[in-house]
Formats: sequence, C-alpha cells, structure tokens
Amino acid sequence: MVVVDQHTTLDSKRITDENNRLGCDCFDVSNRWLTCIDLFAGAGGFSLAAKNVGINVVAAVEFNPNACKTYTTNLVEAGIPHLYNVDIRALNPLTIAVNHFPDGNGCDILLGGPPCQGFSVHRINDSGIDDPRNELILRYFDFVGHLRPKVFLMENVPGLLWQRHRHFLDEFYRQARESGYLLRQPEILDARDYGVPQRRKRVFVLGVRRDIDLTIDWPPCPTHGDDKARLANPVLQPWLTASAVFNSPVCIGDKNNVHMNHTSALVDVFRRTPPNGGSRKDSGRILSCHVNHNGHRDVYGRIDPNQPGPTMTTACINPSKGRFVHPTEHHGITLRQAARFQTFPDWFVFNGGLIAGGEQIGNAVPVRLGEVLLRTIKEALLAWERSHD
Repeated sequence: MVVVDQHTTLDSKRITDENNRLGCDCFDVSNRWLTCIDLFAGAGGFSLAAKNVGINVVAAVEFNPNACKTYTTNLVEAGIPHLYNVDIRALNPLTIAVNHFPDGNGCDILLGGPPCQGFSVHRINDSGIDDPRNELILRYFDFVGHLRPKVFLMENVPGLLWQRHRHFLDEFYRQARESGYLLRQPEILDARDYGVPQRRKRVFVLGVRRDIDLTIDWPPCPTHGDDKARLANPVLQPWLTASAVFNSPVCIGDKNNVHMNHTSALVDVFRRTPPNGGSRKDSGRILSCHVNHNGHRDVYGRIDPNQPGPTMTTACINPSKGRFVHPTEHHGITLRQAARFQTFPDWFVFNGGLIAGGEQIGNAVPVRLGEVLLRTIKEALLAWERSHD
C-alpha cells in the first residue's frame, strides 16, 4: 500500500492501471518548493503566471484538445513536466498524488478555474442552473481533498455568487470546512486594477489548510487605478488603456495575427462606426433581431484606445458579440490583440484556428493578474516556511 496522506491509501496496482489507461508515467519531482498543480488549465494563463513568479508547476489537467495543443506548445515544451489531457471527471486525484508527490506531502498550491459558462452573466433568467458543467466546481474540491495543498485558489465568474447558484458555493464551503480548510470570502477583482488593459471582473476563492497559520494580505492591494483612486493613493499607476495593445508592432510571421473575414456590407458598417466607441446604433444598419430591442448596444462598437478594453470573452474576435472592432481599422480584433488584452506575451502561440483560439483566450486568467495573486501567495508561504524552520 502507498500512503498518500493521512486520510487516504491507494493500492499501487490500481495506480499503475490508472497510469496505463491515461498513457502516463510516474514522475520524480525533486524540487518541491513551491509546487503547484493547475486544474482546468486551458491554454495556460495561470500556469504561465506561476512559472513567471518562480513557482514549479508540476502538472496540469485539461480536456479541450485545442487548449491542450496550445499548452503543450508553449509550456510543456518549455519545462512543465506533464499535461493530463483527460476529462477531469475520469481522472483519479490519487493518480496525481502518487505520480508527483510519492512522499505523501501533497502540493503547495492548487490552482484552477472550473468551466464557468453555467454561471455566466450572459445567461438569461434561470438558464444555466442545470448546466452539468456547474458540478465541476465540486469536482475541483475532490482534488483539494486528496492532494491536501497548503493553499488553493479557484477562479470563476461573478455569476457564481448569484443566489440561483448559491448552493454550489455553499456546498464548496461545506466540503472545505469538513476537509480542514479555512476559506476567505469570495473576492471580485477587476483585472484593470492589476495592470491588465481590460475591464474584467472575476471571483477568486482562496483556501488555506487549517494547520498552516498563514499571514497574508488578501486580496493583494491594487497596483493601478483611475484618476480618483490615484488621487487617494498616489502610489497607484494609471490604468493601462487599449492603446497598449494596438501601439506595439506585430512580429513578422505571427500565426495569430489574423482576424475574421467580413462581408463588404459589414465593412461598410464598420466604416460608419465612429472612433473611440460607437455601436450598432451608429451604423444605420438595423437587423431583424434588433428591431424593438435596445440592449446589446456594444455590438459592432469600436474599442476606445483611451480606456481599458472590454472583457475578452470566448467570442472576442467576433464584432457581432460585443465591442470588438479595431479602433481605427474596419475589422474585428486579431487573435494576437485579444491575447495582448489578456497580457499573454507575443511568443505565446494559440493553436486550433481563429474560433478555437478566441475561446482559449477568453477563458484564460490574465497572466499579469495571475502573477500578482501568485506572488502574494508565494511570499506568504515562504514566510510561513521560514518561521517554522
């Protein structure tokens, strides 16, 4: 029997059978400080942020084949040991425990952003309540319970806090308490307050194992702000605007320097859309779906380069889905520009084509925001470790 932690044991034959089924080997991880597992890793925004602040990402889990190809191209080939390309519901958490933490100590940090479409603000009325993907938030905690990380950080959309979804969060908190974790209150953070050139609000839930008396300033103080915030706190830098995305040259041969093809009629619509904003109301073009409808004013709108950009959604390369038209040119934004809004470096290549690339970008944690959050966690854990030497 292999002792995984104080709660669980696992027959070594079972773990070998599981490895054979998944096509993976056992891994000898000699450097455990600080270690991290990234669940629902997507294209790798959280993993890249962890790597950038000096955290050892031991393994990641992702099911989407295009996201896995992107992750492999940019991160596995750059040194992250293993990506489990598998439906997380079919992956035994103890597989990761035994493969990567054979001494039974578990990882230091567990990351993850379970799919959030069922909690999305774009859902109408009660749609999304029965979305089976909502259950994945509880599957995330299955891994917390088995890997016993010192700290875990979960990301999701603000809709998670809505009353109609509250039972998922309540159950998550109940399981956390029963497993010996203290959870901070969910925090809604806006990425533009942390050096990301877009308005993007997301919920972050931080959990700390009860035996870790961690001193941490959470959430981290904003690093950027508007004029009013900077007047109150002169240390803050100004919000980064969309001009940071569009003013930098694009590398020759960048396969992500592509945008949607538009009909000549739609290009004419964009020509009539004024700079620094506008919307479908300004083009003079009325679609049947917009008759007697005053909502969705942002569609076909131009991005204002003097303000932080709009939230990069999974449809961010499609101007019919939001304010995603180039500030001065008559087309939607490119994949590279969308990736820059998410603070991915230009060397980071998204695979799978235009639509798949946009989905990966829209689902990602902005790299710069991830760096601020993970640097704060890392410093707190290192301070705790030093105090217990």
